[in-house]
Amino acid sequence: MMLPRAHQPREEGMTMTQFRSGPFGHDTPSATSAVLDSAHVGDIVGALGTIPRDDTGVRRSWWQRLRLLLIIMGPGLIAMVGDNDAGGVATYTQTGQNYGMALVWTLVLLVPVLYVNQEMVLRLGAVTGVGHARLIFERFGRFWGWFSVGDLFVLNALTIVTEFIGVSLALSFFGLPKYVSVPTAAVGLFAVVAGGSFRRWERFLFALIAVNVLVIPLVLLAHPPVDEIVGGLVPHFPGGLNSTLLLLIVAVVGTTVAPWQLFFQQSNIVDKRITPRWIPYARHDLRIGIVVVMAGGVVLMAAAAAAFQGAAGFGNFADAGAVASGLSDRFGHTVGVLFAILLLDASLVGANAVGLATTYTLGDTFKQRHSLHRSIRQAPLFYVGYALLLAISAAITFLPNTVLGLLTLAVQALAGVLLPSATVFLVLLCNDRPVLGPWVNSTKQNVAAASIVWVLVLLSLALTAATFFPDLTAGAYEVGFGVGVAVGVAGGGLMAWSRRGVVAPAWSTSGGLAADRATWRTPALATLDRPAMSPLRRAGLLTLRGYLIVAAVMIVFKVVQTAIGNG
Repeated sequence: MMLPRAHQPREEGMTMTQFRSGPFGHDTPSATSAVLDSAHVGDIVGALGTIPRDDTGVRRSWWQRLRLLLIIMGPGLIAMVGDNDAGGVATYTQTGQNYGMALVWTLVLLVPVLYVNQEMVLRLGAVTGVGHARLIFERFGRFWGWFSVGDLFVLNALTIVTEFIGVSLALSFFGLPKYVSVPTAAVGLFAVVAGGSFRRWERFLFALIAVNVLVIPLVLLAHPPVDEIVGGLVPHFPGGLNSTLLLLIVAVVGTTVAPWQLFFQQSNIVDKRITPRWIPYARHDLRIGIVVVMAGGVVLMAAAAAAFQGAAGFGNFADAGAVASGLSDRFGHTVGVLFAILLLDASLVGANAVGLATTYTLGDTFKQRHSLHRSIRQAPLFYVGYALLLAISAAITFLPNTVLGLLTLAVQALAGVLLPSATVFLVLLCNDRPVLGPWVNSTKQNVAAASIVWVLVLLSLALTAATFFPDLTAGAYEVGFGVGVAVGVAGGGLMAWSRRGVVAPAWSTSGGLAADRATWRTPALATLDRPAMSPLRRAGLLTLRGYLIVAAVMIVFKVVQTAIGNG
């Protein structure tokens, strides 16, 4: 499906901008554009059609707008569905098996977190045409760039290990051994990406995403009690707030709102060539993805709760493979098969998305070409990096099962703890007027983003306190959260007071703000002055960094402690 052109057709990938040979093998445009690679400019080529780069037509009927949405749809949907990966399946089913539906409220509260964070990277990608890591390096320098991406490389590699664990557990349900399933999955994932065709890759991902429709027969056959699901929407802490429950809540946060999603969606928006004109459609794409991921999370939690409620396995989660067996024993082999297929599908989508998030970031960091529109010969680092990442992660999967079990929970919890650092840089970029112009954050968006960061910090603080002081009472946690909220409100008020009198520049001289926003693109980053890093901001970032290192160590300690206690 291709929308009509207003002018003479242009060969796919060609642009109206003249590109010149740049450093590190880049094709970089003139000083009028921030885009670093000519492959990132041109027609929008999606799984379901093409939109010409020079398209300016107005869609008045709902059918025309739907066709447009179907073509633009992809980055948000894939980022969200990739979130329900093997680690997500394991975390949601662990929550259901150990606590029933008592923690459904955590998913509901994460909806605004997902939307606020991912909408910000959506705008950054469409307006700048540059990946998230590249923006951080260009605007804040190498030190802060590595500050931002260093953890990401390690965490993503470990996350892909959990995806291969999911592949192994899913296919072992059908009798396929690990030494066959894992290498086959790794080779298949590379083959799909290495074709040099963005459209073919996106069609493959859409086919995998379509498999999620199996959650419908899964929930119908498992028929979890609706009243328990509704009851779980009311926030409460089953058995009282303690370090074990806090660890699981942080893991739910980490698997639902993961740092890799920020880097993936922005780079994928750039790679798909979505520009500011199409941001409203890209926001709908994101909303659809959030609905899919939340529905999937609730169904997985409910299926596990229904399978183990009143059974010997309740409260004793082992792994997702055991959940498949438990569902099979409780509701019949068909239900176990459905769950195993969903686990396999989630693992493949997750491995693909997390792998691309990493290699997109690798290209940004080392100023190398990184586009699914390019072949292996044209972007060797992009594809070699992807292949090595898959190979190393697949090899780690053959470590003892005890180690792998610890790894799965630790990765999700670490993602939750490290998310505030990633969100802070995201907020700074979205307030960078030379970069985003009329697309900078509004006051409401900044309040929402700051609140999210502070709540995530409070959660990790609570987990750290619970690890050091396991005998803390629920009342002590309530007081701690109350003080934390008060500090956050006071800090927000101080920031608002310090910015009083600051007037935003008027972007519109003719044609109205809407017209400016639809056509405004970031100038070449090299032509922009870097924002000043004030001593207060620098001290705050370094303090946050130091604390998060301590919190990450505490996560590892608590995971090992929990495993020993359950052993």
